[in-house]
Amino acid sequence: MSESERQKDPATLKEEGNTLFKAGDMQGALCCYTKALKLTDSQADRAVLYRNRSACYLKLEEYSKAEADASKALDTDPGDVKARFRRAQAYQKLGRLDQAFLDTQRCAQLEPKNRAFQDLLRLLGAQIHQKSAQLNSTDARVQQMFSVLLDSSAKDSDRQKAAQNLVVLSRDEGGAEQIFRNDGVKLIQKLLPSKQEDVVLSALRTLVGLCTGHQSRTMAIVNELGMEQLCAVMGSAASTVSLAACHLLQVMFEALTEGMKREIRGKDEAILPEPSKELRSMLRHLLEMIPAQNVSGPGRDSAINLLVKQVPRKSLKNPDNSLSLWVIDQGLKKILQVAGTVAELSEGPPLTENTHMSCSVLLCKLYDDLKSDKERENFSKLCEEYVQEHFRRSGLDGKLRAIQTVSVLLQGPSDVGNITLEISGMMDVVISLCASEDVTHQQVAVEALIHAAGKAKRASFITANGVALLKDLYKKSENDRIRVRALVGLCKLGSAGGTDFSMKQFAEGSTLKLAKQCRKWLCNESLPPTSRRWSVEGLAYLTFDADVKEDLVEDKNALLAMFDLAKSEDKTVLFAVGSTLVNCTNSYDVEKPDPQLVELAKYAKQHVPEEHPKDAPSFVEKRLGKLLEAGVVSALVCMVKQESPALTEACREFIARVFLALVDRQEDRGIVVAQGGGKALIPLATDNTDVGKVKAAQALAKIAITSNPEIAFPGERIYEVVRPLVNLLHLECTLLQNFESLMALTNLAGISERLRQKIIKEKALPKIEGYMFEENELVRAAATECMCNLVLSTEVQKLFLATGNDRLKLLVLYCGEEDERLRKAAAGTLAMLTAEQPELCPRIPGTTTHWLEIFQALLLSEISDLRHRGVVIVQNMMQAEKGLAETLMESEALEILTVLAKGGEGAVDPVSKVAQNCLNKAVEYGIIRSREDRIEKEKGKGTEP
Repeated sequence: MSESERQKDPATLKEEGNTLFKAGDMQGALCCYTKALKLTDSQADRAVLYRNRSACYLKLEEYSKAEADASKALDTDPGDVKARFRRAQAYQKLGRLDQAFLDTQRCAQLEPKNRAFQDLLRLLGAQIHQKSAQLNSTDARVQQMFSVLLDSSAKDSDRQKAAQNLVVLSRDEGGAEQIFRNDGVKLIQKLLPSKQEDVVLSALRTLVGLCTGHQSRTMAIVNELGMEQLCAVMGSAASTVSLAACHLLQVMFEALTEGMKREIRGKDEAILPEPSKELRSMLRHLLEMIPAQNVSGPGRDSAINLLVKQVPRKSLKNPDNSLSLWVIDQGLKKILQVAGTVAELSEGPPLTENTHMSCSVLLCKLYDDLKSDKERENFSKLCEEYVQEHFRRSGLDGKLRAIQTVSVLLQGPSDVGNITLEISGMMDVVISLCASEDVTHQQVAVEALIHAAGKAKRASFITANGVALLKDLYKKSENDRIRVRALVGLCKLGSAGGTDFSMKQFAEGSTLKLAKQCRKWLCNESLPPTSRRWSVEGLAYLTFDADVKEDLVEDKNALLAMFDLAKSEDKTVLFAVGSTLVNCTNSYDVEKPDPQLVELAKYAKQHVPEEHPKDAPSFVEKRLGKLLEAGVVSALVCMVKQESPALTEACREFIARVFLALVDRQEDRGIVVAQGGGKALIPLATDNTDVGKVKAAQALAKIAITSNPEIAFPGERIYEVVRPLVNLLHLECTLLQNFESLMALTNLAGISERLRQKIIKEKALPKIEGYMFEENELVRAAATECMCNLVLSTEVQKLFLATGNDRLKLLVLYCGEEDERLRKAAAGTLAMLTAEQPELCPRIPGTTTHWLEIFQALLLSEISDLRHRGVVIVQNMMQAEKGLAETLMESEALEILTVLAKGGEGAVDPVSKVAQNCLNKAVEYGIIRSREDRIEKEKGKGTEP
């Protein structure tokens, strides 16, 4: 049967799956069973395949899938004892002890003498009894806690203690269920209106415990409490309460969306109603919160933040963007209403410093989630109509609202912002309002001018018409808010050439003067944070110039002031700080042009970008040192912790780039780890742009290579590092990133079996094996070193034991390569394998006819590590089989081992000790005689007549 025929034959695939399962290759077996299921129509065969696949899932610790497959097998054949036992095991692991007991009891009835069934039955009985006792005691504790919390005469300390105990209890599944069954939700509802902030926070955190990962409870709680009450709590003026309510709603959204994805199987489970209705209802309430006058500024920001997180698709591969279309239809005007609110004017809902930025992010996310030109045109049309409607109104308030909306759109979906900017008369009004005597009017207009300056179409117009106006405003305005904004506008126009040294808009030295003024504003603590934040915006543009970078890193006060702002509650500064630091560290991507193309461009009199002399690596290295001294790591760590829409994916990418630059030098990595950089990098490697994920993962790899991973990533955090590192083993990543990932994984694999299992579970093994064939010597050796540590795991050893592969052959051949590092890694792997799995030893002669020469070369190596690995392999082979020992002793290996056994002078050489063990084994087999035997024989010869 050909390979293609085998792949299409369900019976063959099933047998292949069985073979792989016995060899310990669960993923391979899983793949075969899944393929066979797609190809067979026989219900009986499908039942067996589901049962077998269930066994794979049990081994892989994917218990929900194991239960689902076992249930499918039982639907066809209820008398299948194996399938029922597997479902019982899955139920046990999932904590569903009652269902596990019923299944096991049925198995024991069908096969009373089966010891495994009896053992599991006893174990489940004990676990159910223990759980019942715990629940009974929990019931009493829950009632006691609520009685204290609802007793107005109770001491504050007692109420706080009860509230904290309730939160802790809710985090345990058993405790959460008891609270829920004891009318806990109704009792919690009575606590929410409390004037005591601690009590409200505890009530919200208890609800988080009840809802986390539990769809049915979440739906019941949403219906019991009502979104009106939850939104009212989130709209509270107390920021801590607002954030806690926002977190609760986030958990509720996650529980419901996960519930929609999860397939519910099994006759014993209740059929849950479709949660999409509750989701839409929750989103509708959030949209109504956005423009509401009675909602606090922090509450409004929380509502926008939830929409940012919940509405757009998590992956553009998912074709369904109906939720975004629904939100645009139901709420775009509401979002634009807040975006156009000018806080200083009397009418309009209360805002925070972050609200406009949050609106920009939400609008950008919605626009990016659209799939077709038609959808994008509709979005643009709705925005344009809204702006037109206000701009055409009589009076100035409407025009100010329109201009403010355009500013928000320019910072969000800039294509739409540009369209609204083109509205007839818009730029004329902006320019004229810049000269207004009203500070608020001036401020709105200048900000719009600044945001418009970043757009290619408008930059040349503003450079020609706006520079003189901005200079005039900066010099003559008596209001600091206007002056700093005018300064930023000039900075933005002055940086239009980017990093190209030859493309400067202003005269020599002008950017340095602008930067000096920005630093002066930044360090002026008498100014409000908003004004100081704008000075960082200016530096974000000016630091394209290397002279400005050098001046900034030398000004420690300016750096400290910038870092303080990064840690403050004003989240709108995050992007500007990130941009500035990327520029200072040169961590942006620069493509080096082909020298030949450069010469051709010069010949054709085309513009050729030039790099500033102070952007050379030596200057960049010094700047990194200055930033580390000033405390850049703690600022970055605080930025990562921010829960705000302003911490966009682009901003996260900036932070990841800076971290990667900071850990480039080995001697700086300890500082980064000590100040929390290792911990901060983990979320950056999982929630980021594609480029940002790679940059953060590479930074993690660099840390894991040179620092002790257990110290750099303490506790459970070390297991979170594995996935980002495995993701670097991708063909789209550079060879350097592949190499650093392999080095880091080697260190992790050497720590514990649990870490090795995590690496295996993340499907790293096939990738590591693939890199063992890489042409690059360093990458090939690093992959083999990683495998050397992974073979400590029995699961990996079984892969080498499986027949029909060349894994063993590759190791033997690599032991004979010229590259010392590769030889050491291959020989080390082979030494461990032959020790742990002696049955591999007889297979070695069949790998290559040169195996003896390769091992003899190891024994004769001048490098002690290679000699030691070689002699251990020989010892393992001799201990495994007498025939192998005879083959080795008949070769030159005997003479070499004899010499090695003598050792050198001084301390005991481990090589000589193992070599002597080899000779002793040969004597034991009777292949050679011991030295004493030979002496006796010689003596005997001398006495003969």
